[in-house]
Amino acid sequence: MRTMLRFTFPVERGNEAVKDGTVEKTFAWLTEQLKPEAAYFMPDGGERGGLMVFDMTDSAQIPLIVETLCTRLDAAVELTPVMNADDLKRGLAKLKKA
Repeated sequence: MRTMLRFTFPVERGNEAVKDGTVEKTFAWLTEQLKPEAAYFMPDGGERGGLMVFDMTDSAQIPLIVETLCTRLDAAVELTPVMNADDLKRGLAKLKKA
């Protein structure tokens, strides 16, 4: 299922994590594990933040993703099922047939 991972992490912990290499290692690992179709990083509400869109193939991925971000970066994490335009079109076509 196409899923959006959205996260923020505090400035102070982020400063430490940038200096000690944790940010770089964490996002390299996440990118390798999730193979996101898109990844963006930005300031969010005064904190560091980002989002990735990836295909969640197994709900057992949730603890791995969430705990990695929480323990390494003190991150707040959200996972949300999402659609692209083609998914929406297919879903609406099925709705018409129902």
